[in-house]
Amino acid sequence: MLAGLELAVREVNEAGGIAGRPLELVVRDTAADPQRAAAAVDELAHLGVAALAGEYHSVVARAAAARADALGLPFLCSSAVLDALTEQPTEWVARLAPAQSHGWRIYADFLLSAGHSRIAVAAQPSVYWASGARILRDYLAPRGGSVIELDMRALAPAAVCDELVDNRATALLLLVGHPEPAVSIVTSVRRDRRLAEIMIGAPAGQPEFAEWATLLGDDSAAIPFLRYLPERLSPLGARVETALRERLAEAPSFVSFEGYDTVTVLADVLRSHGADRARTAESWPRVAVEGTRGQIQFSRTPGISVWQWAWTPVQVVDRDPAEPGRFRILHTG
Repeated sequence: MLAGLELAVREVNEAGGIAGRPLELVVRDTAADPQRAAAAVDELAHLGVAALAGEYHSVVARAAAARADALGLPFLCSSAVLDALTEQPTEWVARLAPAQSHGWRIYADFLLSAGHSRIAVAAQPSVYWASGARILRDYLAPRGGSVIELDMRALAPAAVCDELVDNRATALLLLVGHPEPAVSIVTSVRRDRRLAEIMIGAPAGQPEFAEWATLLGDDSAAIPFLRYLPERLSPLGARVETALRERLAEAPSFVSFEGYDTVTVLADVLRSHGADRARTAESWPRVAVEGTRGQIQFSRTPGISVWQWAWTPVQVVDRDPAEPGRFRILHTG
């Protein structure tokens, strides 16, 4: 994400900045910690930033969004998907990533189309994982599917295998952290001959990380996950992909594009409305910006408390067993 943010800032400044002034990116690492995120928002607000950008983790983004809303600081959330990003509707927060309910329903469609109706989820306690399990259950139940929840507070990775056999599950979804216990669960399931036919899935996107392939090797492949990219990038997207690949020395993930698009939107807003925070927040419904993955516009979406881009393209992809460094598109929505 940071690579995408930095690339976009550099390009804005090479093109003359904002009304002749350079755009400055002030970075604070939230370290996947909601309390650190809230403290960072306080610090950045005190420093006088025009707006907040970024954040990957949904629970952390929720803490940042709540604080930004309380302080009257515009926040364009790049990558977090939790539907209830704020407790109450807010004018201060907008989001580029699709809401979890949108993306995970597309993933549920993929499961059904692949013939999976008896789904087990290995889950850790978290607002995000609980929300994902509920979305899947509510979507699958009326369509003949069922969701069996395996509480990873009580089960060792090896014990998950017995539960899968006992419940006759045909798919296991990893609603757990990366790298652990996700990597250990995959290793245990792949080594169990009774589960040779089971599909492992990871809707939250853990297999997107290069570390996933490094840790799991061949076992990293054929684990479908959600990715927010179009089937074909626009000319802008292709140019940014090339620049990011050079910067990262590897293929960029969709999160890099989210970072780039975040700055592209904020730069457009700042050019049009200046650095006044209230005017920035008022501008969300008037945004119309060409991003790397399509035309970005924000609207009010039922059940979503923030201004939402509805919707970025959604894919279900996996790593190709023949070449784990390559991704296959399995389903789009």
